[in-house]
Amino acid sequence: MTLPRGPTTVTRVLNFFNAFKRVLVGRPFRSDKLAHTLLPKRIALPIFASDALSSVAYAPDEILLTLALAGVAAVTVAPWVGAAVIVVLITVVASYRQNVHAYPSGGGDYEIATTNLGRFAGLTVASALLVDYVLTVAVSMSSAANYLATAVPGMHGTQALIAVVGVVVLALVNLRGIREAGSVFAVPTYIFMVCILGMTAVGLFQAVSGNLGRAASADFQIVPAPGFDQGLVGLAGGFLLLRAFSSGAAALTGVEAISNGVPNFRKPKSKNAATTLLMLGVLAACMMAGILYLANATGVHMAADPAGEFRVNGHPLPADYVQNPTISQIAATVFGAGSVPFFIIVAATGVILVFASNTAFNGFPVLASILAQDGYLPRQLRTRGDRLAFSNGVLALAAGALVLIIAFNADVTKLIQLYIVGVFISFTASQLGMIRHWTSLLRTVKERGVKFRMIRSRVINSLGFLMTLTVLIIVLVTKFEQGAWIALLAMVVLFLIMWSIRAHYVKVAKELAVDGDAAPRALPARIHALILVSHVRKPVLRALAFARASRPSTLEAITVDLDPVETEQTIADWDRLDMPVPLTVLASPYRETLMPIMNHIKAMRADSPRDLIVVYIPEYVVGKWWEQLVHNQTALRIKTRLHFEPGVMVASVPWQLKSSEDSQKYQELS
Repeated sequence: MTLPRGPTTVTRVLNFFNAFKRVLVGRPFRSDKLAHTLLPKRIALPIFASDALSSVAYAPDEILLTLALAGVAAVTVAPWVGAAVIVVLITVVASYRQNVHAYPSGGGDYEIATTNLGRFAGLTVASALLVDYVLTVAVSMSSAANYLATAVPGMHGTQALIAVVGVVVLALVNLRGIREAGSVFAVPTYIFMVCILGMTAVGLFQAVSGNLGRAASADFQIVPAPGFDQGLVGLAGGFLLLRAFSSGAAALTGVEAISNGVPNFRKPKSKNAATTLLMLGVLAACMMAGILYLANATGVHMAADPAGEFRVNGHPLPADYVQNPTISQIAATVFGAGSVPFFIIVAATGVILVFASNTAFNGFPVLASILAQDGYLPRQLRTRGDRLAFSNGVLALAAGALVLIIAFNADVTKLIQLYIVGVFISFTASQLGMIRHWTSLLRTVKERGVKFRMIRSRVINSLGFLMTLTVLIIVLVTKFEQGAWIALLAMVVLFLIMWSIRAHYVKVAKELAVDGDAAPRALPARIHALILVSHVRKPVLRALAFARASRPSTLEAITVDLDPVETEQTIADWDRLDMPVPLTVLASPYRETLMPIMNHIKAMRADSPRDLIVVYIPEYVVGKWWEQLVHNQTALRIKTRLHFEPGVMVASVPWQLKSSEDSQKYQELS
């Protein structure tokens, strides 16, 4: 019985892919070079803050889009909705500064919830964060694609393709390592900060001097949606305000990433992480406030369905009207459409939205690694790759984001409804965990100064808990029917998957644990060797020689009677060569190979359950891929099936054909 193999062919293919991999991600790093990947604050800020900073590119849009349902008058309250979001942002940043000091190991919200609230809460937080990280990449890339389509109108309609390419490129960059990714992202992120803050400063100056113009959409009349004819008055209006607030709360996503990435900072790690977190909060708040102020001052109008909701002199807009995002409209108003500053701002915004996904590419793999170490995810996710990045985590995140982008066709408005549910679940759980953390420590501390600092930290975390819980309730109520239920369902499914993986690992560990008398029981009473024979050829003779060299208790050759003529020839050849091993012919009335062999082995096992059976299978080693297709693959099925049979081991005996030798020589020469 022979099984073709092609190690030389496989080796060439693997060598090709290895060389291709080196071109894409670079040469491998030794483990002792891990310190090389640690980040100073100036690099850590663009890596970990890009998500939160970039939210100013789409959070104002979502606030304006939601308020537009109640007409033009409702849009004027957008700055106040933004102010409420900024208050929550500042509170959460202050709360997370306490987190990074108390838990600098990188477990972040998952570690805090697990330590203080239990495994169930910790796994809930982990599920929420993993789903939210995937959504971060999908939303950011989709938004970036929309901005690119704004700058290049000819790309309108290809946003999904652009977003897919962006995810692939970003994954490749992160596979090169976190420090290398930071070097790539630092300059564009700082350019975006300068662009938004500079545009805000120029816009404020123009407003004070009376020279600030009006946006192209300022004269559009907005037709209120059914039920909102009275604007924001009544229960429906209040609900719409809450919905706008929950959409704007997307500005808080990414804040938690720094607490998960503390190990990536240079020493002192927790201090540098807390400082970076403070810088993130101040910058995000200023940029969000500036964008919403200028949007209100220039009269920017947004609508989910521009052709259906906008009117100009009582007439609807053309069906092919392309609505530009808020920042694009403000830049066109402040600097002029088509000006150099306009294109710089639009380009910087599109780039930062791409790089915003990098926050997730740093948070997801680290969290997945910790979960894998705890047994909740496959163990392949817990180790670093040859570039000292968590490569499998990067690939898993990219795959999840690609599925969402394709499924929702890169529609930001649809994706945003799934967004932020997970992050506020983790916010709320971690703040509650921190309250219990400080309460527990206060029972053991006597020094007045230390006790005062702990009480202050507990007050900050308590305020953060109340605010994030309030926002979570608002998000669940206002976004559930719009798509938040999909995110919740994904979290539940992921929770159950991780719980089952942990249960599987625990079960396997118990099954494989070595107790006091396991070693004597592991010794077989006798060893029986079986050699599979289809024809009496050189591979069979080699297998026979190896089997005899192992000195088994019994040695038997078996062949399956599929064709009486061939079987008679095999028996004749066996007798002619005077083989020193008996040949047993297994009947097969239905011309099936596998079952007679399995029945023979099971009969041997039934007679001697403690004996070990070793099955020797001759294998052809071929040099060309197509040669594997023209050889009988029955032995492969036998080999696969035997792996599931207790008390049976498989020994492969290779025989190199001439084509494999030629292939090996060619490989050596090349």
